Amino acid sequence: MHVAVITVHGCPLRQAGSKDSGGMNIYILEMVRRLAARGVQVDVFTRHHDPLDPQVVMLAPGARLIHLPAGAPSLDKSGVYELLPSLTAQMRRFCVANRLNYDLVSSHYWLSGLVGMRLASEWGIPHTTSFHTMAEMKRRGRPEEMEVEQRDCSESEIATSADSIIVWTDDEKQAIVEFCDIEPSKISVIPPGVDLARFRPMSQQQSREHLNYGTGKNILFVGRLEPLKGLDILFRAVASLENIGDITLNVVGGDDNSHEKARLQELASRMQLNESIRFIGSVSQDELPMYYNAADVCVLPSHYESFGLAALEAAACGRPVIASEVGGLPAIVKSGSTGFLVPPNQSDEMAERLCELLNDDMLRDRMGTAAREHAETLSWERSADSLLARYRDLIPAQPATAVPAAGG
Repeated sequence: MHVAVITVHGCPLRQAGSKDSGGMNIYILEMVRRLAARGVQVDVFTRHHDPLDPQVVMLAPGARLIHLPAGAPSLDKSGVYELLPSLTAQMRRFCVANRLNYDLVSSHYWLSGLVGMRLASEWGIPHTTSFHTMAEMKRRGRPEEMEVEQRDCSESEIATSADSIIVWTDDEKQAIVEFCDIEPSKISVIPPGVDLARFRPMSQQQSREHLNYGTGKNILFVGRLEPLKGLDILFRAVASLENIGDITLNVVGGDDNSHEKARLQELASRMQLNESIRFIGSVSQDELPMYYNAADVCVLPSHYESFGLAALEAAACGRPVIASEVGGLPAIVKSGSTGFLVPPNQSDEMAERLCELLNDDMLRDRMGTAAREHAETLSWERSADSLLARYRDLIPAQPATAVPAAGG
């Protein structure tokens, strides 16, 4: 089986937590490596993000990343739409030049879905797509969200034309059925996983010593810095806690020069939280387990999350999680067992749950143990097996004629 994966703006080698990079990047890299280990040949096509990007990078035996030149490398995803015809042509030319044939196209996010829809049709092969998030779902979580005007109609067109849609939760499946008016049978729920060997419980004391933490309580946020992540809510919750001088909120993620980071730093200053909040920046996957293990509790105050990989990583490290009851987060956080779910935008209730966990060592330990046990049911291996089975359902066992991918 030879699969073309399209991820226009989300290069899987970019560090999660930086601009436009997050759970989708991690998901693609982890799944591609595991599909390759199962004998699938995978080519991942993305737009170049650095002038020094080599065109081809090996991700694993049988899996490679292909950078395609289209627009300025520094361009963010909001400006990529106009480049899609150029990027589609670049991908087509690469396939012609290298005589590549594919059995299936897998696209990620709506921008990639438009490219995948076009090329899969030209090549006469199945197209499976994953939206990861949709414009209407984001707006329902935060009405102020601004999107490219073509996004809504494009998402409906992609959903209608795709042979299969892969989603992470039942919540996302129901939303796509509602927004796009398609048959539920077309959608497969395949949750992502977590690297249980990398993200595992470790000594909290040793983790804190490694990170030069003090002896106070530690709250952790991990994710991109953008308004949809709801850090304003968490700041308000922290500001209302008693003994705030003994509490530190560590914010992991974001670029040093981003507008959102500057806005959040100004907000922290206005709330007199400069001594209580530390902006760590983005952290590598190898270093991230230390931050989870050094924390007492991890918080995801998002207005919307399609899944919330950070919540799953924290759970795998044996840390209780407080999260907004939105999107896919209820699939990870079992409220009252592995952590707490709170209504979105409710800083007062979030503060109550934070106080409850920070003041009760036994409760944190009990919930942390339960969180790890739940995380152990969500491995990348299980996800890859399910995804490969879906691919095999879509690909004819013995196609009557071999259609070259370069034939379009």
